[in-house]
Amino acid sequence: MKVLHIQRIGGIGGSERHVLELLPALRERGVDVSFLGLDDTSAAAPGTFYDALAARGVSFERIPCPRDVDPVLAWRVRRAARRTGPDLLHTHLVHADVYGALAVTGTRTTLVSTKHNDDPFRSGRFRRLERLLTRRAALVVCITDALARFNRQTVGLPAEKLRVVHYGLDAPPDAWGPPGGPELPADVPVLLAVCRLVPQKGVEVAIAALARVRERHDARLVVLGEGPLRAELEARASSLGVADAVSLPGRVGDVAWWLRRATVVVHPVRWEGFGLALLEAMLCSKPVVASAVSSVPEIVADGETGVLVPPDDPAALAESIGALLDDTARATALGEAGRRRALAEFSVSKMAERTAAVYGEALSSSRK
Repeated sequence: MKVLHIQRIGGIGGSERHVLELLPALRERGVDVSFLGLDDTSAAAPGTFYDALAARGVSFERIPCPRDVDPVLAWRVRRAARRTGPDLLHTHLVHADVYGALAVTGTRTTLVSTKHNDDPFRSGRFRRLERLLTRRAALVVCITDALARFNRQTVGLPAEKLRVVHYGLDAPPDAWGPPGGPELPADVPVLLAVCRLVPQKGVEVAIAALARVRERHDARLVVLGEGPLRAELEARASSLGVADAVSLPGRVGDVAWWLRRATVVVHPVRWEGFGLALLEAMLCSKPVVASAVSSVPEIVADGETGVLVPPDDPAALAESIGALLDDTARATALGEAGRRRALAEFSVSKMAERTAAVYGEALSSSRK
């Protein structure tokens, strides 16, 4: 079976991490996989993804993708797909969904699409295009049950085409440099968030919660990630009097070092397709306090591997964080249970096995 994956690339986020884990695992199962990247030329470092892909021994081709709508790009994607000659084309995210569907139109290539998020724009007018594109797809992979419900109920995709395959991880990300970030005393509790600085992630809620937590605990908040809200978040920390306790070091060379250093991992998102940062925290035996939205309750078992709180509620977030800082034995137990759950339920092997099964089903149905 020959499978070509397509995705627009601007760096390494959750969906890119997924591809980097999935493709080598599929190859180990005898699937002939390759990758076609649509390079977001406005991004700072799309090349880092390809370096990681090459290190995993996966062949790839790159095409510049400077605009959302580009007839020339549609032609180039179609030509590249024909050169590869796949049995199945697997698209990820909106750009690849559009250009991939155009590439296989009029061919016998089977199309599978993975939906990675429940971004609000997908409930607007764009859902009509998604419904149209899905007519061409044999099957649609959703990375959580919550996302499958969103695609069925909100976007309007046909339930009979939806299949759920969770992301898989076996270990936190490898280091590519020194840990970076602030130097903190060993006895200072660290609240860690691993996320982009965007409205979806709710970092301002974590900052507001920190101000409450610091009434009783000398805790610090470290947020690993880049994004357009940096100045706004710094202003928010200053206005709440916690500027000295909030660090926004951006992209660091060793996320796993910070996960091991963390006391509690916080994830106050407003919506979430999956949340690989949650799995990374669990693999490092860290308790998680996160919003009970979207897919998060599928990953974090409330009261067993972490604590779930309402979104946009700094008081509830602070109360749950404070309770774990007060009860270190409970925090340790939650973290250890989280590691066991991550290894048992969200392994790379399970992800690849379930994806390969989707391929087999898609190819079988398209040949009828």
